Formats: sequence, C-alpha cells, structure tokens
Amino acid sequence: MADAEVLPREGIRLGLTAADKWDAIRQCGAVLSELGAVEDGYPDTMLAREKSVSTFIGEGVAIPHGTDESRALVRRTTLGVLQFPGGVDWDDQTVNICVAIAAKGNEHVTVLSALAQILMDPAQAERLRTSSSVEAVYELLESIGKDL
Repeated sequence: MADAEVLPREGIRLGLTAADKWDAIRQCGAVLSELGAVEDGYPDTMLAREKSVSTFIGEGVAIPHGTDESRALVRRTTLGVLQFPGGVDWDDQTVNICVAIAAKGNEHVTVLSALAQILMDPAQAERLRTSSSVEAVYELLESIGKDL
C-alpha cells in the first residue's frame, strides 16, 4: 500500500479543539469517514473501543481505533492525525495528538510499534505535539505508512 494512501496529508488536522475525549474521538471518526477509509458505522465503534479500554499510549498521544469486529467496516487501512494544542483531558492525562486508525487487519500493531519509536525520542514527540506544519507532521510520521 502506498504511503499516501495510509497517511494522506489531508488527514492531518492541526490546531483543533475538543470539549472532551469523546468529542476528540468523534472528530477522529469524522476524518476517517471524510477520507473514505471507513463505512458509516465505524466511528461509533471507536467510541465503543474507548469505553472498553483507553487508547491513551503516553507522551500526550492517543490512538483511537475501532473494535476488532469493526474491521469489516474498514475500506482501506488509513491514519488520521488530529492535533489538539490546548490538550484534551483523557482520563486524567492530557492528549495533544490523536492518531486515528482504520485497520483492515492487525496493522494497528505496526502503527503502535512505529509510534513508540517516534515517541521514545522526546524531541520528536514534542515536535509532533506542537508542529504548525502539516508537512512537518507528515515527515515525522511517514515511516509508519512504509511499514504497513
């Protein structure tokens, strides 16, 4: 799968605000829908996933994604990146970046691994949280798409 399909630049949204984590997750689902990556019911499964287990992974990052059963609603594996500079309360943690995942198979495991590599470098994690450039975010995360 080509990088552009997995991490389309139009799926990188910077400078957003969200009332709470549920609003942020809805926005993530909306981006995946706008990109044509998922069927209509997928965003609701992202909310269901969060109710069962938090998608917060540390360093100000959450990875909202659907339930295992929702894979049938995924048209193609795609990532969306939503930045919330003011932060979103996520179960007493602050999230500044949501990496929305629509995965047809187990690609979310590869995404987690690649994200972990990026987040282990505090300077890269900070750039991801604070960047005002879609291109800079794309360049930081494009390696994830190459691994899928």
